[in-house]
Parts: sequence; structure tokens; C-alpha cells
Amino acid sequence: MSETKLYHAIDKSILKSIPNPSKDAYEIKIKIPEFTFLGVKEQPDFANVYLTFYPKKRIIELKSLKQYVFHLRDITVSYERLINIFYDHMMEVYDPDRLRIVMNCNPRGGISSKLTIDSDWSVRGGEEKYRDWASGNLDDNWQVVM
Repeated sequence: MSETKLYHAIDKSILKSIPNPSKDAYEIKIKIPEFTFLGVKEQPDFANVYLTFYPKKRIIELKSLKQYVFHLRDITVSYERLINIFYDHMMEVYDPDRLRIVMNCNPRGGISSKLTIDSDWSVRGGEEKYRDWASGNLDDNWQVVM
């Protein structure tokens, strides 16, 4: 039987960046349709994760993001802790102008969950300069359905 790995074992050093090829503003959207981790009862949990990323000096090296996501498959962690750790790691490694993460978790026990974090929110230290999240329609661009 393998040793249980808890959230402290999540390794942000897996995430790598590459220089942003543009000084102009643009948006990067990334969908992670096979986001898998172990729930608190060590049962697999599945989610679709949607990243909206406004780069500054660095962008996400997608290969390292895939390796990071794969690394999470053996981690026992709750949805709520995981989205916060993922957000913190992305902010630390990439220092984007904006990062929005939506985690749309598959139903388990008849209940599904949707979690969202946006660096633009003032409660997250943002300036609320984009405010598109306030309309509640952001997820329509991803065709996210609960």
C-alpha cells in the first residue's frame, strides 16, 4: 500500500515559465478537462479546470502545467484547499496581471461543486480593474454547465 500524500506534498517547482513573447495585452485561456486528485477519503475526484491568464513578463509552459496536474493525481486534498494552493502557486510562479481559476467538480454523492478564484477581486488583493466577473457571465465563454 502506498503512502498517503497530503497537500503539503504539492510541488510548485514543477511549474515552469517562458518569457512572454509580447509586451501587448492579451488573454490566454486554458482548459484542463481531466483534472484529477484524491478527495479527503482518498477517493478519486474529477474536475474541469478553466484558467484565464493575463500575462506580464512570463507565460505558462504548458508541458510543466501538464506535469503539475499529473502530480496532483496522488495527492489527498479537499476541493477548497486545492484551488487555493493551485492559485497561490500560479501567482507565485507566473506573477500574471490577472489569473482566474474556475474548478467545476464532477458530482460525487449526488452533489457537484464549482469553485472560483480571481486575482482581480479586491479581497484577493486585486484592483477590480476588469470587473467582468461582477456580471456573473464569465463562464459563458467556456460553456461551463453545472
